[in-house]
Amino acid sequence: MKIVLKFGGTSVGSGKKIINVCEIVQKVKKNNQVIVVSSALQSTTDELLELSENAKKGQVNKKIINDIVQRHQDAIKDIIQDKKIQDEVFEKVSSLIKELEKTVEGVIIVKELSDKTRDKIVSFGEQLAVPIISAKLRDMGIKSESFTGGEVGIMTDENFGNASPLMKVTQHNVKNNLSNLLEETVPVITGFIGVTQQGDISTIGRGGSDFSASLIGMCLSVDEIWFMTDVDGLLTANPNIYPNAKTIPQLSYDEAVEMATMGAKGMHARALEPAKTANIPVRIKNTFRPDVSGTLINDQIIVKPEEITKAVASLNGLAMITVAGMNMVGNPGTAGEMFGMLGRNKINIIMISQSISEANITFLIRHEDLRKAVSVLQVSLLGKSGVTDVTSDDEVCVISIVGAGMKGTSGVAAKLFNAISKVDINVQMIAQGSSEQNISFVIHESDSKAAIEAIHKEFNMD
Repeated sequence: MKIVLKFGGTSVGSGKKIINVCEIVQKVKKNNQVIVVSSALQSTTDELLELSENAKKGQVNKKIINDIVQRHQDAIKDIIQDKKIQDEVFEKVSSLIKELEKTVEGVIIVKELSDKTRDKIVSFGEQLAVPIISAKLRDMGIKSESFTGGEVGIMTDENFGNASPLMKVTQHNVKNNLSNLLEETVPVITGFIGVTQQGDISTIGRGGSDFSASLIGMCLSVDEIWFMTDVDGLLTANPNIYPNAKTIPQLSYDEAVEMATMGAKGMHARALEPAKTANIPVRIKNTFRPDVSGTLINDQIIVKPEEITKAVASLNGLAMITVAGMNMVGNPGTAGEMFGMLGRNKINIIMISQSISEANITFLIRHEDLRKAVSVLQVSLLGKSGVTDVTSDDEVCVISIVGAGMKGTSGVAAKLFNAISKVDINVQMIAQGSSEQNISFVIHESDSKAAIEAIHKEFNMD
């Protein structure tokens, strides 16, 4: 078999953890061809973002640079025994740090941080991690080479910070660059990073490392993609809220996307797109308990009578806005104008509900976008387009139940809201897509724990 192993930041957080990662690779490689995709070492990406923002203000944050250098040098010293390999990776890391410092100095001089330059700075996290992992594999006697995403051929557009791969050229490049290596060599590739047609480093945005792994898997027609993280798989609920949550053994692609969209730990929703396109099974597994089977995601929709719903999830950090006005009734274009303005201001709409009377539209956005959104709407719509009021609530969350078994099954919504009413929770907004695999509703943020507990018990997910 041909398998992509993707390791997240918590999996490669220290030298000891990198040894564990390499031992997993060694075991899997005994009977398979393996491609490794890695995130940056734990906390490095956040530090690089902070470093770039400091540089924008004309400040050099020496502590962050020193911490990054120390973290990577300690990992090399702790895990690599062969002196020649150790010297090689020390030299590689030193060269990358010099390049990072040079880039930061340029930002400090001009006191300007473009999206392109921010991408270059933040990419050093993955660039520093993969040579160390590859070096440890060589130290263990496994032939290995490290690459950036750009070097293996992931080509993107120029939407820096949230770039999209150019799929056809990427498929051609990755296949040509990696196919002949796999028989003997384990390539270790940066997640998150691509390159534009002009040769500039780009990042693929939130969930970029997962997406990179899925994309590379599609390009190489692999048999499976494993997302190695710090949980045993996708769970029936957030264990921090509901400790009795169980691992879900199998999900369809669509069910998994619904859960990942709601913030389920272990995978980003965007990552499943290439895998689903190529019909490649995905496994969510625990790096620290690799023998646990985890969650399998594939094209099968398995519905058991006792599993109409497979999970309950919550999404926090949201705000709700209601735009109202009696003159909106029958007035074409109001919603289009409203959402067009928000889109131009890069404010993402998460959930929408409109009353049949057309007198109000309610939607959810990220909490950090609230002030900007309300300001845009008030300036542009009040007294125009029939809008007379713009109100907001910044203490809400979304609760969703997910499961393919809900489709065509009567009484699910009644059972759901009966469970909520029993614990005296008020529902402020409801939405259900035509797929019938998800029912979402908005409640006060403080009620989320009680809601999840009630639903988990009502639908027998224990």
